[in-house]
Order: sequence, then C-alpha cells, then structure tokens
Amino acid sequence: MNVPISHESDGEELDLPGRRLSWVVGEGRIPAKNCSACVIRIAPGERVRPAHSHPNGEEVVYIIQGRGRVLISGEVRPVREGSVILFPQGAVHMLHNTGDEEMKAVCFFSPATNLENYQMHEDVDFPD
Repeated sequence: MNVPISHESDGEELDLPGRRLSWVVGEGRIPAKNCSACVIRIAPGERVRPAHSHPNGEEVVYIIQGRGRVLISGEVRPVREGSVILFPQGAVHMLHNTGDEEMKAVCFFSPATNLENYQMHEDVDFPD
C-alpha cells in the first residue's frame, strides 16, 4: 500500500502578496478527494492580500505560531498560537500578523480548492 505522507518542505513555496504558501494536500501533493490544505507563513507586519473569499466551500485555519488579527465579513478579532478560525463559505476574510515573529498557519479547505477558486476583494482591508 502506498501511504500518502508528505512534508511541508517537499513542495514549492509560492511567494504571494503578504504570505508564503505551500500546498500540502492537493495541487500535486497528497491527492485527497474532498479537501485540500496549505501552510502559510506571514512576516511581522504583513497582511494576507488581497482580502478574499471561497464561494464554493469553507476554510478552517489553525494558527501554529505567532499572533495577529483576523477580518471576517467586516468583523475583526485577535488570534494567536492555538487559535482555530472558521471562514464560512463566501465570507470575505484576511489575516494580519501584528506580532514580532513570523505567523505560521495551516489552512484546510472543504471541498478541495486551489488559488484559481479564490474570489478576490481588492477594496476590502482592515479598518484603521
């Protein structure tokens, strides 16, 4: 039996606005049928840009390092290591690293998705 195991460093890390992203499930990695996942790294002071939504599914984010804040459908909340966040289907969202160390998170999607399925919202940002 071929056991599907991968390591986050095994794949290509994409340099996207405000974050580095590496797919760990889907996108040529572990071939799950019903979900996908990526690891993101956000440098201190950076925001995941642009705000975006997932019109075809939901996302759960688990913060494994760092702290900051999250914007979901106009509401801002603090997050820190150990926080688990649900981005409901269609909800516009973004993360902001307000700490002095890198923020690292695992993002789980159901059903499986990729960057082509993100809907971008260039006009949305955190309130001042």
